[in-house]
Amino acid sequence: MAKTDVVIGIDAGTSVMKAVAFDLEGNQLAVAAIANRYDVGPGGAVTQPMGRTWADCAGALRALGEKVANLAARTAALSVTAQGDGTWLVGRDGPVGDAWIWLDARAAPTVERLAASPLNRRRFETTGTGLNTCQQGAQMAHMDRFHPALLDTAEVALHCKDWLYLCLTGVRATDPSEAGFTFADFRSRAYDEGVIGALGLTHRRALLPPILEGTEVTHPLTAEAAAATGLAQGTPVALAYVDMAMTALGAGVYGGGQNVACSTVGSTGVHMRAVAAEKVHLNAEGTGYVIALPLPGIVTQVQTNMAATLNLDWVLSVGAGLLTDMGHPASHRDLVGQIERWLAATTPGQIVYMPYISEAGERGPFVSARARAGFTGLSQTHTYPDMVRAVIEGLGMALRDCYAAMGPLPSELRLTGGAARSRGLRQILAACAHAPVRVSAREEAGAAGAAMMAAVAIGAYPTMEACIAEWVTPLLGPAEAPDTHLETTYDRLFGAYGAARRGLVPAWDALAGKE
Repeated sequence: MAKTDVVIGIDAGTSVMKAVAFDLEGNQLAVAAIANRYDVGPGGAVTQPMGRTWADCAGALRALGEKVANLAARTAALSVTAQGDGTWLVGRDGPVGDAWIWLDARAAPTVERLAASPLNRRRFETTGTGLNTCQQGAQMAHMDRFHPALLDTAEVALHCKDWLYLCLTGVRATDPSEAGFTFADFRSRAYDEGVIGALGLTHRRALLPPILEGTEVTHPLTAEAAAATGLAQGTPVALAYVDMAMTALGAGVYGGGQNVACSTVGSTGVHMRAVAAEKVHLNAEGTGYVIALPLPGIVTQVQTNMAATLNLDWVLSVGAGLLTDMGHPASHRDLVGQIERWLAATTPGQIVYMPYISEAGERGPFVSARARAGFTGLSQTHTYPDMVRAVIEGLGMALRDCYAAMGPLPSELRLTGGAARSRGLRQILAACAHAPVRVSAREEAGAAGAAMMAAVAIGAYPTMEACIAEWVTPLLGPAEAPDTHLETTYDRLFGAYGAARRGLVPAWDALAGKE
């Protein structure tokens, strides 16, 4: 009989579905990935067919089996995390239409209505989370008013990972993280009737599933799921927390010092700090998230930018397009290769860039569907490399803006995401945050976080702290201290950034057609 020495983490991202195999010491063995598509419709609709998402998950697990010998017999447990927010409705006979994912913007008018309610501050102080169109609570409130048949037909409202857990185990459930920031008290990790009432969903209370703690409870892989995935029936399956929490856990948001923070600099920017629940800083603006970690009494404070490297992708695509139109074909990759040289050749802090390139606006540390990107301070002496530098500095300004909304700046910043490989970008982020940076060598932090939960659930580690000590801490690189001169420059630039952000609100409103 084969030794069960493998744990699998499934990470169902917005654009990529991954299944990753690890040994019980946290070493990554293999990755299988499948493109995870979404559909865009009128009125801000962004959806995913639920059946297709499950088929992609099963396909990724089968592909992983082709890379790891005897995977089915060797797998001790698996766990699933996924893209956060969104609404995945299931009825008696299966999915109720396509899922509304986190990019869906149809609930914007409902968010404005709920945010203006006198009940909203109490809701925020209970959940620790500001309202936005991404969230299941806002989306369900919108459905209840404008598409009630969807909720009338449903028996349970799930998130993406919950849907995949149902497909794997037949169990309808959610976890403390997503239940917490949507409908629960982050201190007790239990549903709060006042929060549900503030969203106008008391009469839909029965749609909310039980909350499971994935480090303590597993369910067996069903025969149907075993046939679809190639894994063994009965394999323990753990329900992980939301992908933001799992990525931060796998990258080092917890352990090794006070006031440590973790930022994922990818298409979006996710900025998180781990704190005891009683030490959460709730800002006056009512923005951000409080998301539980799979550690007793520990939560993450979170602020998220709708767009991080999407801003860089945009400015590089503009440059590549112009060169190609002029008969000098250039790719995005070609221009990425020039970034370090451009950063070395340009002067810091000359231009303010608002990094709000997403059509959905911004959600952290302020919420505005009308926020838009732009440059302030351009002159005839500035060049394209100056603009590229300004865009990257804009990412640093947004990072600082987010951490400032959560309390003191971090004492150490741990980075994950593809952009963290850039030395120039790391220097900019370190100076903006006034903190040394460390980069995690963990390639698949989200899947690792999920797999860590499975490893603890089956008793391979007595506690999550013990698992972190072996899976996470050894993979953190050396601390890179910020440049003091650059810190001074970016202190000045941050003042200009804040003034521009506040001053541009009337312009954003005018562009959106609102006086």
